[in-house]
Amino acid sequence: MTKYIVVSGGVISGIGKGVIASSTGTLLKSLGLRVTAIKIDPYLNIDAGLMSPLDHGEVFVLSDGGEVDLDLGNYERFLDVELSRINNITTGKIYSEVIEKERRGDYLGKTVQVVPHITDAIQNWVERVAAMPVDDSGEKPDVCIIELGGTVGDIESAPFVEAMRQFQFRVGQDNFCLIHVSLVPVVGSVGEQKTKPTQMSIRDLRGAGLTPDLIACRSSKPLDESVASKISMFCHVAPEQVLAVHDVASVYHVPMLMRENGVIDFFRRRLRLDDIDIPKERLQAGDLVWQKWTALAKSQERLFETTTIAVVGKYTSLHDSYISVVKALEHATLACQRKLCIKWIEATDLENDALKSDPLKFHESWKDLCSADGVLVPGGFGNRGIEGMILAAKWARENKIPYLGICLGMQIAVIEFARHVCDMANANSAEFFPDCETPVVVYMPEISKTHMGGTMRLGVRPTLFQPGSESSKVRKLYDNKVEIDERYRHRYEINPTLVSTMEEKGLRFVAKDDTGDRMEIVELDDHPYFVGCQFHPEYLTRPLKPCPTFLGLIKATVGEQL
Repeated sequence: MTKYIVVSGGVISGIGKGVIASSTGTLLKSLGLRVTAIKIDPYLNIDAGLMSPLDHGEVFVLSDGGEVDLDLGNYERFLDVELSRINNITTGKIYSEVIEKERRGDYLGKTVQVVPHITDAIQNWVERVAAMPVDDSGEKPDVCIIELGGTVGDIESAPFVEAMRQFQFRVGQDNFCLIHVSLVPVVGSVGEQKTKPTQMSIRDLRGAGLTPDLIACRSSKPLDESVASKISMFCHVAPEQVLAVHDVASVYHVPMLMRENGVIDFFRRRLRLDDIDIPKERLQAGDLVWQKWTALAKSQERLFETTTIAVVGKYTSLHDSYISVVKALEHATLACQRKLCIKWIEATDLENDALKSDPLKFHESWKDLCSADGVLVPGGFGNRGIEGMILAAKWARENKIPYLGICLGMQIAVIEFARHVCDMANANSAEFFPDCETPVVVYMPEISKTHMGGTMRLGVRPTLFQPGSESSKVRKLYDNKVEIDERYRHRYEINPTLVSTMEEKGLRFVAKDDTGDRMEIVELDDHPYFVGCQFHPEYLTRPLKPCPTFLGLIKATVGEQL
């Protein structure tokens, strides 16, 4: 029987449920268990594809093309698994499924209600996902971790909370465990930790019919013993069920902190994990995973040399908009034994208009760009900030500063090259100016122009290095492979009719799609590292296995020959 661990949250959203859920999975995987994960988002959207990054953070893309919540990126990175779009449950998906069944007549004329029809649909979906293999073994996972998005007490999450209340009886007490993540704020000049928000949150949770097995108390500093005792007493749990999770140096330390607090021993007892038959080779693999994880976390503390990367983007006011990019940079810098320093630059602040509207911000932004060891322009949509990104790409190209452009960032690099090297003064993208004179970037013909949701070129696609690309820096980073698989998310592509003109001037399109017509990787020869890729390599980064393109960027910044 699959074991289920539900992670809920109280007091405020964004409290760290995703990291707690991912860290729990890492600990269980270190025991040799197979772990899968589900994220429940109570919004009405079918998926995250049309949500603004400034509203909800990054849209993470899975191998099957699913556009999902950024927490699924955390799960894939922490657990080193491959999830699918059905691992992300939304209110929109559940209601769509139930309404479709009602229209087919599956309910035989019954009145369709939230209870039992919606709650049953949620439980059935969870069990269906929990049975899906997430690795090459093809075997059913031992443990399924379910992160319940939002905050307990919210109207929109009520059907999911009720579904989990029912689910605990469907699967049995020995197969269901609940971690409730709550905030213990530090108030006043003396730094007193307050327990009342947690008490109220647990009261709401119990009122909904759920009892916490662990209360994960998030705080900016270690939890005082007296505070933990107070939470234990007023929340009606044993002292060992109060888990102190204070701010640490990095998210990689969270599993170690949880293990030190006895979480593994608690799960062994509560879920009777010792009853699961785990082969010897999986036990050894789990031990190896933990050894590598602790070595990775501790290595961060011994790094002193710093690499500074300027991230020039459109959504820099919310760093979660680029969380996978940040993680990919972290993993690459760790592999190069460097500490990462990111300079966040809003692209509009580099444009001439900013010199008039906010001269201080303009000069600060240019100072950050000019002092950075490398430049990265990530993906995005719309014409805001485009000219600032083009200026950043021009600076990197002319001054031999390592540059990596991802998706939109690749298109920016090509537009900049077309304008300033190929004398195409009016070069632009059809995305920003549909009637531009020289469209270097054009709309892909197979993409719908009437429906936005789920209609982009999404998911894993093959990318083929072209004949004559043997000297390519990027190809060498991919171990000289002929074909690679990466994840995509875009509607626009480089105009193939202008490729030959740019190649004559020195810009090499070293990789294309399997038709040979779509440009996927661009590279400048006479430069330490000037690379653009149409795919999103950051979606496949792992703490112990950084993306080759990001690794190349960091290696170039430290002067390593590629």
